[in-house]
Amino acid sequence: MSFLSTINIIGSGITAQHLRLDVISQNITNINTTRTEDGGPYRRKVVVFQAQNATRDAFRVAMDRAQGMVSNARAATSGGVRVVEIADDPSDLKLKYDPTDPDANEEGYVELPNVDLVKEITDAMAASQAYSADVTAFNVLKGVISAGMEIGR
Repeated sequence: MSFLSTINIIGSGITAQHLRLDVISQNITNINTTRTEDGGPYRRKVVVFQAQNATRDAFRVAMDRAQGMVSNARAATSGGVRVVEIADDPSDLKLKYDPTDPDANEEGYVELPNVDLVKEITDAMAASQAYSADVTAFNVLKGVISAGMEIGR
């Protein structure tokens, strides 16, 4: 695996976690939004990730390439993660009884977003940890590249 593909893998993780944090921020911002352009209350958004170009025999391909048995074009296995979609959370909306609210239905209930602040903060902490781990991996890679450059001096 070349340094550039490793940087691409780490970069895909950083980008994905950054987007995840953006979506979590959007959810928290709209925690009380009862009207949207689509009609009805805001629905919580979730980011769906997918492994990118993952191969089962990536180790074997890397070993073959190291031994000169496979060309770089055939052995290109990038990897990483990509965002497939930003989906609406299908969980039930919250109901609050307030017949004076302009968004109340005939029975006096207002539909509130399905955003739970505790869940959002927990997800934000997990995304922050993953982001931090990607930054740490990048810094380790920089150290390895720097040490390799010192050998050449």
